[in-house]
Amino acid sequence: MRLTNQYFMNKWPDAGKTIITNKERPSNIWTRAVYYEGLMALHKVDPQKKYYDYAVQWGEKHKWGLNGGTSTKNADNQCCGQIYIDLYLIDKKEERVKDIKTCIDNVVASDRNEDWSWVDAIQMAMPVFTKLGNLYNDKKYFDKMYDIYAYTKNTHGDKGLYNREDHLWWRDKDFDPPYKEPNGEDCYWSRGNGWVLAALVRVLDELPSSDPHYAEYLQDFKDMSAALLKIQRPDGLWTASLHDPNHFGGKEITGSSLFTYGFAWGVRKGFLDKKSYLPAITKAWKTMVKDAVHKDGFLGYVQGTGKEPKDGQPVTYTSKPDFEDYGLGCFLLAGTEVYKLK
Repeated sequence: MRLTNQYFMNKWPDAGKTIITNKERPSNIWTRAVYYEGLMALHKVDPQKKYYDYAVQWGEKHKWGLNGGTSTKNADNQCCGQIYIDLYLIDKKEERVKDIKTCIDNVVASDRNEDWSWVDAIQMAMPVFTKLGNLYNDKKYFDKMYDIYAYTKNTHGDKGLYNREDHLWWRDKDFDPPYKEPNGEDCYWSRGNGWVLAALVRVLDELPSSDPHYAEYLQDFKDMSAALLKIQRPDGLWTASLHDPNHFGGKEITGSSLFTYGFAWGVRKGFLDKKSYLPAITKAWKTMVKDAVHKDGFLGYVQGTGKEPKDGQPVTYTSKPDFEDYGLGCFLLAGTEVYKLK
């Protein structure tokens, strides 16, 4: 984890530098925020000052603001708030949480529950609501995040984006039936399901167990984990298309990292059976370290941005995704939970 993170910090010494791919974007977008989720997790188990300073520099360069401003309803723009709040908890400077609180307060005050129309959004925004609810001791944040989560789960698309039979999620309304993968199976994109599993981890880790929806989140987490355990590759990873291993079926570590993160947290918390899941965790982590980590810390087998198995291809040991930050964030989240199992 130190090696891969140092590679990134060396490559991006200026945490406020814009990201240029097909266009120029500010560096407080979701891809970079996911990296900082991983960095803050690493900081908890390896509290080096340079990690904290790098995260603070990122917040300060953006004046603790959101892409799109405080009026944004886009979950991708709210993801940075997870880190801003974590940094506020270390050093309680009000400017760190002012904008993210204003933004989420606008969402809470709205009658709309349709904002998370793609499952990635669950990870980008849902933990922010949990953190704010705890920070301000106000259950309105918990209530609203459930309303939006439930709408995504039960209403978006034809009958919601969660398939209760397979215990996996369609990425958005474009992929629920009748859409099929080449082998006739439903399209369950690995990283999309990884986002949901990671969101459930991050919510359950901080949400009071007295919350009326805690049990539902936990059941969804357990059901997803059981479904994912059954389809793990022999080498420990998961394919980009979870139910069609021949559709872009090579190694891919973003979804694999997020599933490893979820499994390791679940075992550590006693929610998942250690005997069943520990071998899967061990196999996944060892394979990612052996097959994906270059000697200089660059991560291979990271699928680029998109919304389905075919996007960001080809995914290889040497291929560079359009954004290389979120892949590392997923990897660091996985690694920190594996480390805690020791």
